[in-house]
Amino acid sequence: MMYGVELSKEAEEFLYFFDDKSRRICIKNLIKLEYNPYPGKGSGDKERIVVKGEEVYRLHIGRTYTAFYIINEKQKIVKIIEILSIDKAHKKYGY
Repeated sequence: MMYGVELSKEAEEFLYFFDDKSRRICIKNLIKLEYNPYPGKGSGDKERIVVKGEEVYRLHIGRTYTAFYIINEKQKIVKIIEILSIDKAHKKYGY
């Protein structure tokens, strides 16, 4: 079963300022989450992390960006909550 992928307003704004090539690469990687958003399955460098007691997942996009997302299994929706440069992601989330 496929999952719907939704972007938060913050994630949309982040993608808006990308050049066409970077935006295309990010979207191509985010679409992979439709098939299997869980780590260890499907393609992509995915990991489950716990942030402030909440389960969050991260997806590395190349060696440049990291997308953070949550999974609503009941509704089969992956919500991209944030996309950051890898450096900012490591500073914010400590991973």
